[in-house]
Amino acid sequence: MASDESLIWTANQNKKFEVALAIYDKDTPDRWDNIASMVGDGKTVEQIKKHYDALVQDLMSIESGQADELSQVTVNLSKHRVCSNLVIEGTIV
Repeated sequence: MASDESLIWTANQNKKFEVALAIYDKDTPDRWDNIASMVGDGKTVEQIKKHYDALVQDLMSIESGQADELSQVTVNLSKHRVCSNLVIEGTIV
């Protein structure tokens, strides 16, 4: 895994991310800015989007049964039950 700062998330940041996703759905204006503000700790909108995209990819792999290796993003997020509130293509995961 790359040593990209955007991939390093603490348990507290993941919890804030979970709460923010529950509050700011896909129809919320400035969704990513709001989520970045809630997560704080210097996380940028770009880092928030990368984190979300990685989560979506992992969840889609899990659903399709093709997940041989999970990224650290999903491992961390699943520990904090973020996955239970995520909606992908109209399906609640």
